[in-house]
Amino acid sequence: MEIRTSLFKEVAEKEIKNPYARLFLKAMPAVIAARRKSVMGTFPDPDAAQAGGQAIRAEVVARLPELLEEFEKNALAQGAKVLWARDARQANELVLALARERNVTYVTKGKSMVTEEMGLNDAFAADGIEPFETDLGEFIVQQLGRPPFHIVGPAINIPVEEVCDLFMEKAGMVEPTIDPTELGYAARIFLRDKFHHVAMGITGINMAVAETGTIINLENEGNIRFNKSSPRTLVAIMSLEKVVPTMADAMHLTRLLSRCCTGQAISAYVTMDNGPRRTGEIDGPEELFIVIVDNGRSEIYADWIAREALRCIRCGGCLNLCPVYTKVGGYPYGWAYSGPMGQVLTPLLLGLDRTQDLYRACTLCGTCREVCPAGVDHPSLFLYYRSKDVQGDRGLHGERRLRLESLFFDLWQRVVTHSALWKMGVKLIRPLVNRYAHGGVIAGMGPFFRGWFHSRNLPPVARETFHERWKRLKSETITVRSDEET
Repeated sequence: MEIRTSLFKEVAEKEIKNPYARLFLKAMPAVIAARRKSVMGTFPDPDAAQAGGQAIRAEVVARLPELLEEFEKNALAQGAKVLWARDARQANELVLALARERNVTYVTKGKSMVTEEMGLNDAFAADGIEPFETDLGEFIVQQLGRPPFHIVGPAINIPVEEVCDLFMEKAGMVEPTIDPTELGYAARIFLRDKFHHVAMGITGINMAVAETGTIINLENEGNIRFNKSSPRTLVAIMSLEKVVPTMADAMHLTRLLSRCCTGQAISAYVTMDNGPRRTGEIDGPEELFIVIVDNGRSEIYADWIAREALRCIRCGGCLNLCPVYTKVGGYPYGWAYSGPMGQVLTPLLLGLDRTQDLYRACTLCGTCREVCPAGVDHPSLFLYYRSKDVQGDRGLHGERRLRLESLFFDLWQRVVTHSALWKMGVKLIRPLVNRYAHGGVIAGMGPFFRGWFHSRNLPPVARETFHERWKRLKSETITVRSDEET
């Protein structure tokens, strides 16, 4: 997948004018919030349930190396083979080597964000192996060559007419239709044929239980079960923070994940695997490989503050209520992870210098933190990234920026604490701001206003302050009364 985080502003400005996406995004927060509130209410104590999930993820972060070793030991005892990858490149090479050894010409894939992070589909294609996404939404965006719009509904923003045209061209659909059931059936027929003959399946992992060596997947379509049961070889890929201590912990997080992800008490399918198929079992893979991907997470873990980002369980609850995501959608984030979740993870994985627009595109309202079942403090992490970004920019440009900012805030402090200076400043700045803010962005005012103001709109300043209007109206009232008395 092409990484386009540097184009956040350009894509956001384009997407915010997309009427179809805006219509969907406008309606989504209220619906999702209502569903989440309703289904969280099925817990005897919703707050305690959320706190429990946060405590589990806190324990995971605190004991991560120990839990990973325990998981590996128990997964090996169950008959699985565990492979470790330092980075995305090594992870791709491991998976490609397994495919080459088995003369695989194509693979089927279940929905997996870590494989998108790795760019696994591109690696397969470059090696002459065709990957087929089998989640309906992922299948649609894969064929269209677009990134996911939302973690739960990757193609939820695609008009049904466009899906019809795509399936006519790529899925062998004979008659055009915009009936969702018929479109789903066409995709089902196309992908079912792939499942019947597939030699290797690829899935992600929602949770890996250290206590038992079990891997767990949640889904609503059943395609992950096909990927696990049809092929002889299953490759399950996880980022290392997906481990959880016990099965009881996994069950509690499963309840929270379903509720925060789709507003369900439980997803339609919850699949647990303890190693490959055993003698006497009628389905399941003959061999199971579990690939544990680091890809920079060890470095994240070494930072006592940044490691809190590893709590995330990818439920997507933060996207549904974020005031930024619900205006621009998923495309501007430019990579596998979007919304507050992406703003927390992407800068750590790609580097703060490459992703400045992401962690600065936040109102710091804290809604993401309030709904997070894992206890991620998104706003605090964004502020931490911003501080590290400023501290790390020590070149000529960075020093000049810091001096200008220091000068500006010194001047601001003097102005706001002296009423005469404030009134004078308002009179001087009003025509300047109104001139440039009228058209939107204030970037045209020169280098002094670049940076924070570069992509933020300012409303025109009122022609009069409250005090000026009060004095004028008071003066006019006195004049009118004087005229009446005369």
